[in-house]
Amino acid sequence: MAGKIKRSTIDTIFETARIEEVIGDFVNLKKAGSNYKALSPFVNEKTPSFVVSPAKQIFKCFSSGKGGNVVSFLMEQEHMTYPEALRYLANKYDIEIEEDVIDSPEEKMILNERQNLEVVNKFALDFFVDRLKNSDEGKSIGLSYFKERGFREDTINSFQLGYSPEKSNALYETGKAGAYSLEYLEKGGLIKKSGDRYYDFFRGRMIFPILSQTGKPIAFGARTLKKDTKTAKYFNSPETALYNKSRVLYGLYQARAVIVKEDNCYLVEGYTDVISLHQAGIKNTVASAGTSLTADQVRLIKRYTQNITILYDGDPAGIKASFRGIDIILDAGLNAKVVLFSDGQDPDSYARSVDSDTLKNFLEKEAVDFIKFKTRILKEEAGDDPIKKTALVRQILDSIARVSDTILRSFYIRESAQMLNVEETNLINELNKILRKKRAKEIGQPLPEPVPPPEAFPKQKQLEFNTNLLEADVLTKLLQYGNQVIEIELIDEDNTKSDVETTVAEYILLEIEHDIFEFINTGYKNLYEQFKLLDLENTPALQGYFLNHQSDEIRKLTTDILISPYELSSGWKDKHSILTETEDRTPQALRNTVERTILAFKLRNVELLIIKKQHELDERYKKKEEYESIIKEVEKLNKAKSIFSEKLTRIILK
Repeated sequence: MAGKIKRSTIDTIFETARIEEVIGDFVNLKKAGSNYKALSPFVNEKTPSFVVSPAKQIFKCFSSGKGGNVVSFLMEQEHMTYPEALRYLANKYDIEIEEDVIDSPEEKMILNERQNLEVVNKFALDFFVDRLKNSDEGKSIGLSYFKERGFREDTINSFQLGYSPEKSNALYETGKAGAYSLEYLEKGGLIKKSGDRYYDFFRGRMIFPILSQTGKPIAFGARTLKKDTKTAKYFNSPETALYNKSRVLYGLYQARAVIVKEDNCYLVEGYTDVISLHQAGIKNTVASAGTSLTADQVRLIKRYTQNITILYDGDPAGIKASFRGIDIILDAGLNAKVVLFSDGQDPDSYARSVDSDTLKNFLEKEAVDFIKFKTRILKEEAGDDPIKKTALVRQILDSIARVSDTILRSFYIRESAQMLNVEETNLINELNKILRKKRAKEIGQPLPEPVPPPEAFPKQKQLEFNTNLLEADVLTKLLQYGNQVIEIELIDEDNTKSDVETTVAEYILLEIEHDIFEFINTGYKNLYEQFKLLDLENTPALQGYFLNHQSDEIRKLTTDILISPYELSSGWKDKHSILTETEDRTPQALRNTVERTILAFKLRNVELLIIKKQHELDERYKKKEEYESIIKEVEKLNKAKSIFSEKLTRIILK
């Protein structure tokens, strides 16, 4: 039984292990100055927020808030215990482990389960491989089967393929003779008990070891050659402390480095699909063997690439499986392509029927994005039936709605409109309905009805619409950045300039109150008034304060503003000074952003006042005093408009 790792060994492990090397085995790291960056392995994201610092030997995930050293990463990502992470690093760097004796029963229990399962699985792996290569039965049945499938010796060795003898208790007897734990042989699903007798679970089958990402055997798949219809063709190990089938991909240990290099992962269904493709040179291939594709498996792939190409059989079952897989992949924020083999072919049989170059060219040529694939298949099913065609459109849009990248989404809408011969605007309207339902479900409440685009209104209504959006933009800045400190420039009575520190919230309130501007939207005005009542200095978490506000109306308004139902194009920045991209949050950039927001808000208010005054001139009788008075007000407003416009242009062009 293993004991506690000595402090001196732990120190050696930390001194030797390089965090960028270890994390690089699990995550696709890219150099960024003196650090490395990657998409977070902990959450779904489009922009890399995961940073590894070789100099400090730490990592930080800014999306999830997780961070720490190399051991922390292994514990978080691979769900290892502290001792397991240390032993993994010691093995990776060939460090001899010195141990103290464990006294605590609790510590023994924690170590016992996984370590004993590892021991019996390693014993079973060696047993199966030995019987395949060194027994007459293994050679005549197991090895012959693998060679008939065209597997070379190097391939058999790489995947550590094996054979379990037909004898009912061969593994059991060998394990018992070697003093291996019967309890853990049974827990690992290697033997079963019937009455007083034990028998081998995988007897008479070809063995496909399932390895962890670090190369350790954690489970087994087994295939029978018997034609008995009552006998399942494939058996898998039961789930254990080591093996959760929904979180494991067959072949990932052999494929992960090539997946990173090729920046693409081929996804198949079965063990032999993976092996045949690897042997043919397509080594960036894995399988969801033993289960339908799961979100956890897709997240595993996401550690190494953003691109997945699904290779499925061309039969109806394979097509349905590809549809399910596509949606799971899109939900995870990855890019999905599909290669569909002709009916009667699968990746294994096709890979064995052609040479490597033909296979590679076929996969590259036949890979189509999910829109083309899904549309083509569903169009064939729908035919000329209008009801089926309508259902087809909704299925396509449901998949597009899962794409998080708005630019890609627009591209797919345009492509779908052309393929389906449907007006693009109709697809956009339907997609927005789906997106709104999706967002409403995410936040647990209905979203406000979308407002028609400003082009549908006359000039005054356009300005009112723009002002409404700008008011939301002001409140967004208050909620997101209100507590952050920025420097602003002050000019005293002697015209001396100086920079002083203030918070974003204090700056916004000062600017709006100084020029006596008011919010037009009643709800936004109420929310703004709540900001004015706050003791900002003693309210450190503004978002949390308003999201948990005692007023239902305030809570709903806050949620609506922070999770906008509108998808604004990049044109809003140029036309209306509303930003649509991610802000640069350095203090200087944040000050520019907030100043731009306030100036745009003021400018639109002034323009709206000018139009209202012009209407007054048109509607009233032209009494000289009244007329001149309004003219002077309009002149002042136009002067203010010029000042705000000039300042806003200067900031935008910085």
